[in-house]
Amino acid sequence: MKRALTVAGLATTLAAGTLAVTGTAADAATHGTFGPTGYAGVKIGMSAKQAAKTHKLVRKFKGGICSGYDLKGHPTGKNAVGVYVSKKYGVALITAPKGAATPRGIHTGSTFKQLKRAYPGVKRDIHGYYNVKVNSKVLYQFTVSKSKVSEMSLNAKKQDCYN
Repeated sequence: MKRALTVAGLATTLAAGTLAVTGTAADAATHGTFGPTGYAGVKIGMSAKQAAKTHKLVRKFKGGICSGYDLKGHPTGKNAVGVYVSKKYGVALITAPKGAATPRGIHTGSTFKQLKRAYPGVKRDIHGYYNVKVNSKVLYQFTVSKSKVSEMSLNAKKQDCYN
């Protein structure tokens, strides 16, 4: 199930799951590679101005510390966002849209066994998400439900938008 990144209650968001998402490796070829540091020209850590210049984001709300966006062509629905941008740290989170896959072929619907084989260093965090270090600033975060990847995101290690 896809975690809805809500406008209100960001701290509790990381512990809840709501909307179903599916995808295949064939979809990924059509939709592009998710990661290792960005998607569709939007990269973790790029400033709000740089992200706006990509013309790939649709603003959903403007906040004092962080603003929420969707990737153009990938709406997340009411009270949810696909991208958080911090005034201080830039792009803090990008949620993978339907059909996207990592460079190692992991997509929503991949089994946990496939995730572990593709990313042997994957580790479960205190919130129950599975994290893979990309570099000193970025990590993949996978939600696993019923032994399958149900959501994935790219997260800045240093950010002020959510837990």
